[in-house]
Amino acid sequence: MADDDDKGYRWETEYEKTWEELHEDESGSLKASVDDILHRAKRRQLLERVTNVRLGMMRHLFIVIDASSAMSDQDLKPTRLIASLKLLEFFVEEYFDQNPISQLGLILSRSKKAEKVTELGGNPRRHIKALQTLATQACVGEFSLQNSLELALASLKHMPSHSSRELLIIMGSLTTCDPSDIKEIIKTVADANVRCSVVGLAAEVRICKTLCQQTSGTYNVILDESHFKDLLSQHVTPPPASTNTESSLIRMGFPHHTLGGDKDSEQKPSMCMCHLDSKTANSFSTTGYFCPQCKSKYCELPIECKACNLTLVSAPHLARSYHHLFPPAAFKELLTSDIITDGPVCCYACQIQILDPHVYMCEKCEQHFCLDCDLFAHETLHSCPGCASFRNLQTIQATSIL
Repeated sequence: MADDDDKGYRWETEYEKTWEELHEDESGSLKASVDDILHRAKRRQLLERVTNVRLGMMRHLFIVIDASSAMSDQDLKPTRLIASLKLLEFFVEEYFDQNPISQLGLILSRSKKAEKVTELGGNPRRHIKALQTLATQACVGEFSLQNSLELALASLKHMPSHSSRELLIIMGSLTTCDPSDIKEIIKTVADANVRCSVVGLAAEVRICKTLCQQTSGTYNVILDESHFKDLLSQHVTPPPASTNTESSLIRMGFPHHTLGGDKDSEQKPSMCMCHLDSKTANSFSTTGYFCPQCKSKYCELPIECKACNLTLVSAPHLARSYHHLFPPAAFKELLTSDIITDGPVCCYACQIQILDPHVYMCEKCEQHFCLDCDLFAHETLHSCPGCASFRNLQTIQATSIL
């Protein structure tokens, strides 16, 4: 009994007492302690990432945005819809930065219907502009999960089997108005290998949890706006590929942005294949990307050629996707007092003295880094600065010998 009294109540062991980690600095501010807690939370997320799994590198993602009357609530300022659209703008930029050979589309659901705002495409500016336009739309009617799934499935089921098919639903409503049995469409979505994830803005909904469980997706309910942003950022990294995803060699074309397909058509406006069904003036242009196999014209990359089914990408996009296959290993956490050195312990990357009691070491190059540089190396740089500098030094030395 004495041991139980020392440990306290059993329920208390389930919670991390972060308030005990708060300490004032010399000026009486708690900002340094709060930042340290947030940084360490990000580091725990890095350590929890699953490694040595096959990822879905070529992603086709539809984002379903709830625009029902529930999204007019003001628990997120100024409203749920506007707050969601602002965060989705940052998500779209980060998505294409980390997944340059992937595609994304937007679906809006309100008044018991679902409408496609943007088609699947690789141009982030087009999606961000559409999100900004949606901020002026009214939140009316009820949300329909079934209609949203059917609309997204109509496009995703035609995507190649080697790509990742995903659906991210931003849902603020606690109900869904569906024309028939929604369990049938959930089974169809699961059979089509579409990974569905839901971010709830109000409370947990049973049917959404069932959808995510049957499609191997994730279901989370936000706590506040910062937690909302963190949940969205979790969908930036490619998810593990499903067991039904094919592993095969993919034929790709690398077109250049040119004036025309031949000399006779260089200065003549022509219609691109991606806007063939559109009647807008933007459909005609004198420049574009021409498929090296059938000479079909497109205005953006990446895209799959509608004429010959050749995947068209740019070489820089393919190179930037490489870091997902071989992410840097997590740095080893050490105590500053355990490091034997003549002077102060400095970060190898930023060359600033490490005042924190914890220091992080790359086990390959054995260089030491501060917490900020550790997060920067894994989240943004995707490589160890120490290992990269050593490789560059070896290249320079080999070149000088030759």
